[in-house]
Amino acid sequence: MPNTTQFPLVFMRLKSLLEPYALVLVVAADTAEVYYLNTHYVERYHKEVFFGAAQIKKNYVSYYLMPVYMCPDLLADLSPRLRKRMQGKSCFNFTAIEEDLLAELAQLTQQGAERFRQEALL
Repeated sequence: MPNTTQFPLVFMRLKSLLEPYALVLVVAADTAEVYYLNTHYVERYHKEVFFGAAQIKKNYVSYYLMPVYMCPDLLADLSPRLRKRMQGKSCFNFTAIEEDLLAELAQLTQQGAERFRQEALL
């Protein structure tokens, strides 16, 4: 069983990876347990598009990054350690802060935002 007392700190650290993008995205939720970003309305999809989120769950803190789902080539250079944190196609789960993995995740988030810009989603 993970040490859930660290989850709020892990959540805040993961949230900090997304916060810089709030300047060009829409903050759909910002609570003590979930931080959620969407794009603005996208004509091609006739709605906002999910960009990313951090959320405290029962057994881990999840980081969702939709650009890696929409553009799986972004995962080509993913380290084996970060890939091990993946659940599904766009979710990464953490129970503790691991700065090297968070640095890699921050870079992946930046690449995802750039890809969304190229695809005219931002």
